[in-house]
Amino acid sequence: MIFAGLRKPRIQTERMILRLPQHGDYRAWAALRESSATFLQPWEPEWAADHLSRKSFTNRVYWASRSHGQGSALALFLTRKSDDTIMGAITLDNVRRGPAQSGTLGYWIGQSHARQGYMREAILAVSHHAFARLDLSRLEAACLEENSASRGLLERSGFKYEGVAQSYLQISGRWRNHVLYAMLRSDRRGRTEAG
Repeated sequence: MIFAGLRKPRIQTERMILRLPQHGDYRAWAALRESSATFLQPWEPEWAADHLSRKSFTNRVYWASRSHGQGSALALFLTRKSDDTIMGAITLDNVRRGPAQSGTLGYWIGQSHARQGYMREAILAVSHHAFARLDLSRLEAACLEENSASRGLLERSGFKYEGVAQSYLQISGRWRNHVLYAMLRSDRRGRTEAG
C-alpha cells in the first residue's frame, strides 16, 4: 500500500520541511553525523565501518524511497526552512496494516541542533500525519532507560510509558533494555497533542 498516494512526501512544520533523503544530501548528512558522533553513538546501534560512506548513504536513500513506495516506512530528513540545513532524521518504520494499524518511531538530531525544540516539532508533525493521513491507530517508540532527554521528549510529545523491553536492541555491542512508549490516535489514557 502506498502512503496516501504521495510520490514524494513533504511535511511542513513551523520551522522545518520533513522530506525523503536525496543523493545530493550525502555531504551534509555525513558531516552532521561525523560531528555528532560522540553525542549519538551512546544511544544508537554500533556504527558499521562504512557507516559514513557514500555507498552506505546511497543504500539509505534507496531504502527510504523503496520503503515509502511499499508503505512499510517513512524515513524523513529534518531540514530547516530558513536555509535548508539538514538537522537530523525521523523514521516511521515497521508499519503494520490490518488489525494492528501501527508503526514504530525512531529519530536522531545533530548535536548542534539538539534541545531547540526541533525534534518535538517533528514528532508532533509525523504523529499527526500518521494518524490523519496514513490512518494508523498506534505509534510506538523505545529508548534506553537512562536516556532522560529522549524519555522527556517522548513524554512532552504525548507518548505514554508502557514498560520495559528486555534485551531490545544491541547498543555498543551488547543487548540493552529499552523503555517502551506509545501514542494512540484515540488515547483514553490522556490527551495527546498529535491526534
